[in-house]
Amino acid sequence: MMSSETADSLIEVLREQCLTRGCNGIKGLSVIFRAMDIDYSKRIVYEELKVALERFGILISESYLHTLFDALDLNKSGGIDFCEFMHKLRPPMKQCRIDVIDEAFERLDVNKDEAIMLDDLQGNFCSFVYSTNAKQHPKFISGEWTEEQVLRNFLDSIDTPGNPDGKVTREEFMNYYAGVSSTVEDDCYFDLMMRACYGLPNRGS
Repeated sequence: MMSSETADSLIEVLREQCLTRGCNGIKGLSVIFRAMDIDYSKRIVYEELKVALERFGILISESYLHTLFDALDLNKSGGIDFCEFMHKLRPPMKQCRIDVIDEAFERLDVNKDEAIMLDDLQGNFCSFVYSTNAKQHPKFISGEWTEEQVLRNFLDSIDTPGNPDGKVTREEFMNYYAGVSSTVEDDCYFDLMMRACYGLPNRGS
C-alpha cells in the first residue's frame, strides 16, 4: 500500500508543473477536467486524467501517471474524486490565507450567488472601489477602453484562461489566489495585499 508521503510527493511534482504556467495554472487544469465531465459525475477516470494533462501541455511518463492515479484512487474504484483531487493539487495554504481569500470573495459577491460577475462589480460597495480603480487604468485614461471594459478585463484575469465566461466562482477565485499565495512567503504581507486590493477592513477594525 502506498504511503501518504509518496502520494504527496507525486502531487507536488504535478503542482509545480501547473504553477510554471502562472497563477492561473491550477485553475486552468480544473477547467479542462470540468469540461470533460460530460456526465457530471465529478469523478475522473485514468484516461480522463491522462487526456486532461496532455491538453494542458503537461507531459509525464505513463508509469508516473499510473502511480499517481493509484495513489489518489484510495478505494480502488477506478476513479478519483474531482474536488478532492483539486484540493490536493492546490498549493497548501494556512487557514489565515484561506480566510482572507474567502473574505475578499464574499465582499465581491454582492448578489450572494457564489459567483462574481460584472453586475457585482457595478453594485454598492464595489462600484466605488472598482470605478475608482478602473478610471486609473492606462487604457481607460487613453480612451481605448470604457469603464465596463476595464472591469471585464479584471474578471477575465481571474476567469477561465483562454475561454472566460464572465463569471468567477468561489473555486476559481480560490484556485487563482492559491497560485498567487505560492509566490508570497510572508503571511502578513499576503493578508495586507488582499485587504489593500479588495478594500477589506484591517483585522480588529
